[in-house]
Amino acid sequence: MRFLVTGATGYIGGRLVPRLLADGHEVRCLSRSAARLRDAPWHGRVEIAEGDLTDPSSLRAALDRIDVAYFLVHSLGRPDFEELDRRAASNFAAACRAAGVRRIVYLGGPEPPPGERASAHLRSRGEVATILLGSGVPTVVLRAPVIIGSGSASFEMLRYLSERLPVMVTPRWVRNRIQPIAVRDVLAYLIAAATMPLAESRGFDLGGADVLTYAEMMRRYARVAGLARRVILPTRVLSPWLSAFWVGLVTPVPNAIARPLVASLVHEAVAREHDIRRLVPGVEPMGFDEAVRLALSKVRNADVETRWSGAAGRDAAAEPLPSDPDWSGGSVYVDERSRPVDAPVEALWRVIEGVGGDHGWYSFPLAWSVRGWLDRLAGGVGLRRGRRDRDRLRVGEALDWWRVEEIVPGSLLRLRAEMRVPGRAWLEMSAVPDGEGRSVYRQRAVFLPRGLAGHAYWASVLPFHGIVFSGMARNIADRASAT
Repeated sequence: MRFLVTGATGYIGGRLVPRLLADGHEVRCLSRSAARLRDAPWHGRVEIAEGDLTDPSSLRAALDRIDVAYFLVHSLGRPDFEELDRRAASNFAAACRAAGVRRIVYLGGPEPPPGERASAHLRSRGEVATILLGSGVPTVVLRAPVIIGSGSASFEMLRYLSERLPVMVTPRWVRNRIQPIAVRDVLAYLIAAATMPLAESRGFDLGGADVLTYAEMMRRYARVAGLARRVILPTRVLSPWLSAFWVGLVTPVPNAIARPLVASLVHEAVAREHDIRRLVPGVEPMGFDEAVRLALSKVRNADVETRWSGAAGRDAAAEPLPSDPDWSGGSVYVDERSRPVDAPVEALWRVIEGVGGDHGWYSFPLAWSVRGWLDRLAGGVGLRRGRRDRDRLRVGEALDWWRVEEIVPGSLLRLRAEMRVPGRAWLEMSAVPDGEGRSVYRQRAVFLPRGLAGHAYWASVLPFHGIVFSGMARNIADRASAT
């Protein structure tokens, strides 16, 4: 089948495309600029049509010979998002009808309970659904509540609130019931919606295995993430506007996005019908805890910037994508240094592989010793383990308070910290040829804080990094140059 995916640079679209390709389909992506997709790992396997949903003339070629068209755009973050989405949906509906598209699939938001006035965000989602359902083209509307996966704006709000606030004074909406759904299950339903039996255009409620309050979601997130139990104190004082302002202060999610999302949380979001389960029996929605665990699984090592493989694996969708916004993926503190080395890569690598133990860490020995003693006082391993071999390292062995996690001989050494810290830490050292017979030393320290204590720890040691890490990079480069 031939698919058109709008919003391929977005959270859902960027995860849907590789799954469609893995199933053997032909995929065309509509984007205002083809350059925005050039770094996608699947870029060379799709056709890219440049166009704008607010410009009807640009849609004709994009929809030519398309069987199923996905509408996955949303202008949230723009002050006029309701008008923009209204125009985009109207143009898309007319263009699909004219092109003879066999089906439209739209991912929208939940419908508010009867009798409640919808927030602007959900009102816009509902209006787009109505426009597409009335297009004359068979249409499937999937109504999703909070989506659990790294990069989802709703999940990122939950992540930052839960991690940064051990005690929270919260608005009343934290008691509202929500039926969160894993991004993996949303994608499975989106794919199934393209071919499932459809007697008439209609919408379907989506939901995961658990119905929870927002407060329960924060507490269970904390438990999965290994944080202390969160204390949540609901109050009647915080209006939706004040809640959004508060979220903007605590989290890096932009206010323009947080405000409409928070305003939508005043509504309960629980599936009122389950017809999609009957029509797509192959999808068994996972529980909240498992969905969170998958969303957090990508940050198990220092390679936090690894490009998503583009594979359509069962769990890969929960992980970060390079196209996700900068504020998604949780807090990651990084200290990066590089130095030119007047020696070949081989000489630099010998110095890197010889680090630690009797050779020391090439910078401020007293600071390293004090940190080692403090770690031992806290019940950690300190610097007492040394190293097995003076000159060679192997993956898995201990190195002072580090564990060797990865070695690319002659190129990369990655160490994982085993000292007592409120979070997880790594140190990477790399030898890179400069093309002229010399080399470049690159050094990267990565810290993933756990809870408020983790952020406080990073702030407390930050003044020393300028001395310790800069000295380390300089001395390693000098040692290699002198050999």
